[in-house]
Amino acid sequence: MTHGYQPTDTGAHAGPSDPAWPAAPYGVPQQRVTEAEPEPEPAAAEPPVPAPAAKKPGRDRYLDLLRSIALVRVVVYHLFGWAWLTVLFPSMGVMFALAGSLMARSLKRPAWGVIRGRVRRLLPPLWVFSAVALAMMFAGGWNPLKDPDHGGTWGLVDLINYIVPIGAPPFPWSIGSKSGLLEDTWAVQAAGVLWYLRAYLWFVVASPLLLWAFRRAPWPTLLAPLGLTAVVGTGIVTIPGETGNAVTDFAVYGSCWVLGMAHHDGFLAKIPRYVAVSCAALVMAFGLWWASGHLGPDGWDLNDIPLAQATWSFGFVVILLQYSPSWQELPGRLAKWDKLVTLSNNRAVTIYLWHNLLIMATVPILDRLYELPFMQDERATAALDSTYMIWMFFLVWPLIGLTILAVGWVEDIAAKRSPRLWPNGGRKGRAHAR
Repeated sequence: MTHGYQPTDTGAHAGPSDPAWPAAPYGVPQQRVTEAEPEPEPAAAEPPVPAPAAKKPGRDRYLDLLRSIALVRVVVYHLFGWAWLTVLFPSMGVMFALAGSLMARSLKRPAWGVIRGRVRRLLPPLWVFSAVALAMMFAGGWNPLKDPDHGGTWGLVDLINYIVPIGAPPFPWSIGSKSGLLEDTWAVQAAGVLWYLRAYLWFVVASPLLLWAFRRAPWPTLLAPLGLTAVVGTGIVTIPGETGNAVTDFAVYGSCWVLGMAHHDGFLAKIPRYVAVSCAALVMAFGLWWASGHLGPDGWDLNDIPLAQATWSFGFVVILLQYSPSWQELPGRLAKWDKLVTLSNNRAVTIYLWHNLLIMATVPILDRLYELPFMQDERATAALDSTYMIWMFFLVWPLIGLTILAVGWVEDIAAKRSPRLWPNGGRKGRAHAR
């Protein structure tokens, strides 16, 4: 008995790791000595007042935690397809905001070097994924020259997007059969996630201009993408093909990227919290109101409603960044997740690239259970049928772990670090993701 993986919307996240945060300036200890009183026995000088301990250099663990939550939410969404998850936690908006903040910090250095470094970190992990995905497509009989949707010479040229994601990569909408090892839509699910890398690349290239514009005209730069979304994401102006998809993605998440820059520059901190949160809540309420009148095929899935996605994500990110505690270490009970947070941040690109393919890989593995002797009973078969998706959820995480071991080290090579198999910060104590 075969359970076909049901395709979900391919427009959902993650984002790539960044160098460690620079050290905070150390405080200068100030000694205060009480002058002796004019008495026969002079008073002893007071001991020096210790200066506050300086913050240790390292990443902001609050932002790292947000990135980890966003990655988990993306995996769960693509597995179960629950539309309400896009409302509960808009992962892609959060990931673009975090990337924008890190990009603004890095742009203290020459812009060309920063862009080149970001692209260098992104491409090698993509090449490994592309080599595997394309090999599987070609082995399944796909010929880009004869593809009805991407056929001819142009379809062959489009393959460049598997090397440098400046556009949408071609892939067969159906390959193999539903009764095959993988369901016939596996290529759509595997390659569809590459939209995020395309959007991320264009944001990186545009970041010097965006940061320059934000520092001179913060409010227009911050709100302009929302205005653009209202034009291209509602049908007022229609841009055909993948160009339209790219422009829409840039518009929908552009304000989140600039919000990250605003957070880094301290712009958000200057706005009274009650004002920021109140305005964010109004923007989010508008997003839900708009969504209610423009529900797509999957109901409240905001991925199908660009203006609702843009406004809801914008308000959500404002609130998250307004309450940003800037942790040097995860506090309290969150500390037990420290190693997993560190690992996921060090392997964010690997997890994002491979998670959909690994979700589908759980199906042929679980289907083998039906062949076991004790599974021949109807009751046992019905029990597995009713819990099949849950077993997929529990199985996909070990598969992600194996993939991290197998190819995650490519992220280290791309970042010019020594390769590490399992970089969860365990050996280096507090040496977190870099």
